[in-house]
Amino acid sequence: MTPYLDIQHLTKSIGDLVLFEDISMSVAEGQHVGLIARNGAGKSTLLSIIAGKDSADSGDIVFMKGLRIGMLEQQPEFDPEKTVIEAVTSRLKSEYSSLLISECGMSLEAHTAALDADEEWNDIEMRAEQVLTKLKITNLQKPVGLLSGGQRKRVALASVLIANPDLLILDEPTNHLDLEMIEWLEQYLQRQTKALLLVTHDRYFLDRVCATIVELDERTMYTYRGNYAYYLEKREERIAATNANIDRARNLYRKELDWMRRQPQARGHKSRSRKEAFYELEQQARRRTEERAARLDIKSGYIGSKIFEAQYVSKVFEDGTVILRDFYYNFSRYEKMGIVGNNGTGKSTFIKMLLGEVPVSEGRFVVGETVKFGYFSQEGMPVDNQMKVIDVVRRVAETIDLGGGRRLTAMQFLSHFLFPPTRQQDYVYKLSGGEKRRLQLCLVLMQNPNFLILDEPTNDLDIATLQILEEYLYDFRGCVIVVSHDRYFMDKVVDHLLVFRGNGIVDDFPGNYTQYRDYQAIKEKEAIHEEKKARPSESKRKPVHEGSDRRRRLTYAERKEYEALEKDIENLETEKAEIETKLCSGTLSVEEITALSCRLPEVNNEIDEKSMRWLELSEWA
Repeated sequence: MTPYLDIQHLTKSIGDLVLFEDISMSVAEGQHVGLIARNGAGKSTLLSIIAGKDSADSGDIVFMKGLRIGMLEQQPEFDPEKTVIEAVTSRLKSEYSSLLISECGMSLEAHTAALDADEEWNDIEMRAEQVLTKLKITNLQKPVGLLSGGQRKRVALASVLIANPDLLILDEPTNHLDLEMIEWLEQYLQRQTKALLLVTHDRYFLDRVCATIVELDERTMYTYRGNYAYYLEKREERIAATNANIDRARNLYRKELDWMRRQPQARGHKSRSRKEAFYELEQQARRRTEERAARLDIKSGYIGSKIFEAQYVSKVFEDGTVILRDFYYNFSRYEKMGIVGNNGTGKSTFIKMLLGEVPVSEGRFVVGETVKFGYFSQEGMPVDNQMKVIDVVRRVAETIDLGGGRRLTAMQFLSHFLFPPTRQQDYVYKLSGGEKRRLQLCLVLMQNPNFLILDEPTNDLDIATLQILEEYLYDFRGCVIVVSHDRYFMDKVVDHLLVFRGNGIVDDFPGNYTQYRDYQAIKEKEAIHEEKKARPSESKRKPVHEGSDRRRRLTYAERKEYEALEKDIENLETEKAEIETKLCSGTLSVEEITALSCRLPEVNNEIDEKSMRWLELSEWA
């Protein structure tokens, strides 16, 4: 099958730093590909090259002729004077007009008439409103310049989805989305038969949406024909095999080194090919492939039994927005709490009240004397861009106390958080956005707090850093509050949740996020069951008259359809499970993967349609 996007032998360097070298990959029709790389490895640069905003040193990027591409950037740009609906529709119409002019040879005067006659664009505002509403953008007449960065990202996401391109390229689409929006987007993309190239740190999202994982690591591209869980398994096998080869190379290297160190006059008689082979062997032996297995067990300051107590706290803003109402909570020692809820329900405000940055309306927070907060905020910490990375860290501390007489130097600490010695000597302004966030995280953790508050820590951090942070929090002998929309991260870190439901309502749930969602699903099913049980009893109490109040019954044909739907849905669910198992097997060819990737969204759509019809008929069954 002809690929939509084909990257051939691409190389890119910035100064002396080689980001990637001779890499190749492709995205075919219907294929959902996830791109994984550490911050600073070059994935944003690669996307910029694909978008035509940057150029490679060598190699080619080939698109299928006539391909319509929709790209979501991390920092989208809009005309600040335009309203939300104008920003979405004008961008789409501009792209479509360019397509008509370039592909169809239309004049500028003719394309407007073509737009008006095209049915795809007649209902554009209606479709825009539907998607924007799903993404919690309801004031469509608000100027884009008055939106927050997160809202602008959602407007950009809406414009890309509405355009219905052949190839979707999404750079961190889950940033600035709440859990409800993430789950909606996840289901939306699962149903799509369009080609997709996705960059995200959300591992549940990656696992459920993508059937192929491409990893950019050590300037090389590796492709895994399966989802994220399959990638983890096969990556481990690849690293083990590579390390075994490196061990063999090191043994050979020692022998060859002895040979190369002999007297110069003797070495001069040796073959040139053997000398060249030695230098290649030296490069292989020095490769860094070992995973950072050592856990960072940093000593936290002593924390007493008194942590903090929220004593009947209320918070109401001047516009009437209620964040908390008579909220009482006594925080326990070594507790790891997650805070979830839709955007605007008050999660960040709650943290800032606890830290004393925002005043309460009523009640108070009583914080224990031994508590030492470490706060990693969404805004980050101010860092001097003209300083070197190592100097920024040394300004906080030269060494980090691990307890038991063990200490880490600033350089060792940075190395653990994936800053190699060469990168530590770079100036801060040379770091990528994700690397700056990682540096700010280091500055928080190295101060030895005993109470960590992390507000959206997963935004802009790569998966490798998140794994290190998860290990750190697992071993952390202190208290933790995490506000995050990353379900995977929450499941691994927290032991219970505060769920902000809006209008001052906060639920305390004893479990992680997946357990909470399972609990909610059970409650919803029970509510539907109770509603169905209540309907017959209500109809019996109502007098039955000839005409309008008679309870509707299924016709014979509808009864047969109802019974057939139950079997169809069961068969489709079985087919869906079989497809997902095959896609994760790693034994399929590219053609088989593409075919199954196209079929899976069709199955999901059929299940949705038949389930809705079954529910409709069940009203009268």
